[in-house]
Amino acid sequence: MHAKSGRTVRDLRRENRTAVLRRLYFDGPMSRLALGPATGLSSGSISNVVAELVAEGLVEEAGSVDSAGGRPRTLLRIAPGSGCMIGVDVGETRVRIELFDLALTELARTERPLAPSGPRTARYEVAVVVEHLRDGIAEVLRTAGVPAERLLGVGIGVPGIVERTPEDGAVVHGQTIGWDAVPLERLLRETVELPAEVPYRIENGAKTLGQAEMWFGAGRGARSAVVVLFGSGVGACVVTDPLGPGRALEWGHLTVRVRGRRCRCGAQGCLEAYAGAEALLARWRDAGGEPPAGADEETALTAMLAAAYPPDEPGSDPLGGAPGPDMAAVAVLDETAEYLGAGLADLINLFQPERILVGGWAGLQLGSRFLGSVAAYARAYALRHPGGRTQIALGTLGPEAVTVGAGLLPLVDFFAQGGRRPERAPSVPAPAWQTALRDRVST
Repeated sequence: MHAKSGRTVRDLRRENRTAVLRRLYFDGPMSRLALGPATGLSSGSISNVVAELVAEGLVEEAGSVDSAGGRPRTLLRIAPGSGCMIGVDVGETRVRIELFDLALTELARTERPLAPSGPRTARYEVAVVVEHLRDGIAEVLRTAGVPAERLLGVGIGVPGIVERTPEDGAVVHGQTIGWDAVPLERLLRETVELPAEVPYRIENGAKTLGQAEMWFGAGRGARSAVVVLFGSGVGACVVTDPLGPGRALEWGHLTVRVRGRRCRCGAQGCLEAYAGAEALLARWRDAGGEPPAGADEETALTAMLAAAYPPDEPGSDPLGGAPGPDMAAVAVLDETAEYLGAGLADLINLFQPERILVGGWAGLQLGSRFLGSVAAYARAYALRHPGGRTQIALGTLGPEAVTVGAGLLPLVDFFAQGGRRPERAPSVPAPAWQTALRDRVST
């Protein structure tokens, strides 16, 4: 049966279920009476949808509140245990895998380190990453005692550009890590032991960071934002619909200096060649600094910050008894702040966002000492009107934000389908000759 708009009754029912699930997820617990104006649905539609969702175990009662002169109103919420999601961050130094329930409570986690040294392409060898994913997904499910059939899906944040093809699903173009059209989704389906109907959602890591910060972090309440991922490299996600998916930007490969430093992508003068943590440490080394030998980038950046901003020693001689700052590290950090500020100014001029949020492990490490200087440079380089209207702040979800955002990707799809799980693909019957042969062998 079709509605006048061309949508079927089934479409309308799915949309109504989606509206209720989203409202309960973001604003619940709520009563049936409050759900009506919040979703724009009639009281009859609310009653029918809620009854379905409660019967399916997706929604549950969560206490009651007094009403003005009437009976107490029952509150409803999404049932946290009615499903779970896996979020994965294929990061610079490790692969982090977490299992969440629908309330984003962490049920289990594991981290698989990537080689701290050697060529980047060796660190990100496809077979090694796929093995980490296979073993890590099995481990978190086993640790939490969760059957794979309860999974709503697996979300994965990766470095690079993600496109989708009918043959291979999600394909990753990660030029900086040596991934040239890697059919990651197909490789996972061939390798990971999960039911065939469990979906994989693979996206750029900056996009998953943006999803998390907009839903539950510093972006909540903003109508538009750019979320910056500052790690070994730099990337960004522009969001124009707070509840919709953002758009990943290869912001780190914006040219900031003609014939400048060689970027790890192969081009010259990219922002990433000056502002990414890998480049920042290389520039400190070139200026005479001494990063710890054999340390990974996170440890080396911590050492650089300690060298640039040595802690005050209580009781030390104010006339020189305490070691002074490493001026090479200070100069490199100051220059990096200017490059980042100029890069943020480009984002302000292009998108005029309400907020710019800085996340990623390097951004969070540098943020408390660094962000004020970066913001000052951004406003100096940006056009005055949009620059004065854009708030620049740190993300609030910590270094696990990429993993959280990745875990949200299957949940977004689940809600968009009205809380319906993907149906199991129909099995293909074996040919008659194969069935006859199997019967003969069994007898």
